[in-house]
Amino acid sequence: MTSTSTTPKPTVSTRPLWQRLAIRRLKFLGYTAALLIVVLGGSYLFAPQWLMQADVKRQAMAAHVDEHSVQVGDTKWVYFEGGQGPTLVLLHGFAASKEVWLKQLELLTPHFHVIAPDLPGWGESSRVDGASYNIDAQVGRLQGFVSALNLQRFVLIGHSMGGAIAGVYAAEHPEHVAELALLDSFGLKADENDFSRQAKAGKNVFVFDNRAQFAQATAWAFAKPLDIPGRFQDVLIKHNQENRAFIEHTFNELRDPSQYLSVQNRLDKLGMPVLGLWCHDDKITDISALDSLRNGLKTASAISTSTMTGCNHMPILEKPEETVRILTSFALSH
Repeated sequence: MTSTSTTPKPTVSTRPLWQRLAIRRLKFLGYTAALLIVVLGGSYLFAPQWLMQADVKRQAMAAHVDEHSVQVGDTKWVYFEGGQGPTLVLLHGFAASKEVWLKQLELLTPHFHVIAPDLPGWGESSRVDGASYNIDAQVGRLQGFVSALNLQRFVLIGHSMGGAIAGVYAAEHPEHVAELALLDSFGLKADENDFSRQAKAGKNVFVFDNRAQFAQATAWAFAKPLDIPGRFQDVLIKHNQENRAFIEHTFNELRDPSQYLSVQNRLDKLGMPVLGLWCHDDKITDISALDSLRNGLKTASAISTSTMTGCNHMPILEKPEETVRILTSFALSH
């Protein structure tokens, strides 16, 4: 019996060339997407700080600002700068950094030249062990920063602790401050609330060691719970722990009456146009501080006040578009 074998002929695809090319491209995109998911997933689990840094760079690009640094005495200042037009200098609050302004900067750079520094001791700016970082000390450092950048006259905007620094700086260096904007500012007389009672008793609500405490701390400043992925929260918790001694020391410095009334005691020295902008339901700096500001400005050439609803202590993050609209109107009206 004779057997014969036949070699199978290669299968020839009957699909048109364009379909075969499309399938290859889809496969390549699928492999690339799978690899990207693995990389991003691994970064999220094991190096979430990389993803957070990448997002900051993305936001800075969208805002058309670059990061710069300048050495002033024993302090290295790191700051965002960009845009053209009238100069705005923006100062962040306690336990924050220049990044809180990024959405504001994106909306402001089409019309203004903006400078948003990390205040000394915070963010990427340097810190000297054992030095004071209270309002008065920061005002002195700010004057060095202004001189180093050769700034002449500008609109000075401060939020919370940054508002107190801005207010005191404007009172002591009015030659540089064309207009002053205080956002939910520290340093003014206000009705007592739960936060001020705890602060006077030495309780610092801005320290946290786990996600539950992080949620409690941010609830003091935000009207709604923050939607931050867990591993990103872990990065912020670790940063808080690493800077705990500085946070506690500075918090205790600011509990002195000379600090929490630092702007109140200098209101009669503010002759430039002044804006007070508050969230109506601020749990940290009670809105009654806005009345103290308005009633104490005896020599200001113009006084503007605005309140917003639906936010707590962080209008720059909770109501960015509305905040920018008010700031822009104020800056351009004088």
